Amino acid sequence: MLHSLGVHTLQLLTQAAACILLFPRFLLTAVMLWLLDFLCIRKKMLTMPTAEDVAGASEGPPPDDPPVCVSDSNRMFTLESLKAVWHGQKLDFFKSAHVGSLAPNPEVIQLDGQKRLRILDFARGKRPLILNFGSCT
Repeated sequence: MLHSLGVHTLQLLTQAAACILLFPRFLLTAVMLWLLDFLCIRKKMLTMPTAEDVAGASEGPPPDDPPVCVSDSNRMFTLESLKAVWHGQKLDFFKSAHVGSLAPNPEVIQLDGQKRLRILDFARGKRPLILNFGSCT
């Protein structure tokens, strides 16, 4: 019972530390999403067609400037997008594979379901998988 309490306390402290570390990065991302929405809305409002634009509308918009359509359905600063950003940053923080560190060796279960092994238990010799499935750069 006491061991279980210690494990749960450690997990809670880890989650709290992660939130403290991730919060500034999350706020920066939220501000960037808000700025994108603000700039798109500003561009939409500032480029309202005038009488001269309506008269010369036969030319059409330049090919490098697609029409800006800002509505509630395509805004970037929404509760759903903020939840996705938070979840993605949390997943990135807790991932087990990091650039420059050893590859993770996760546990796998054989098809018969009886035996649990690690992925590297199935490795034979020194077969360099990166040469077969990835790039060396």
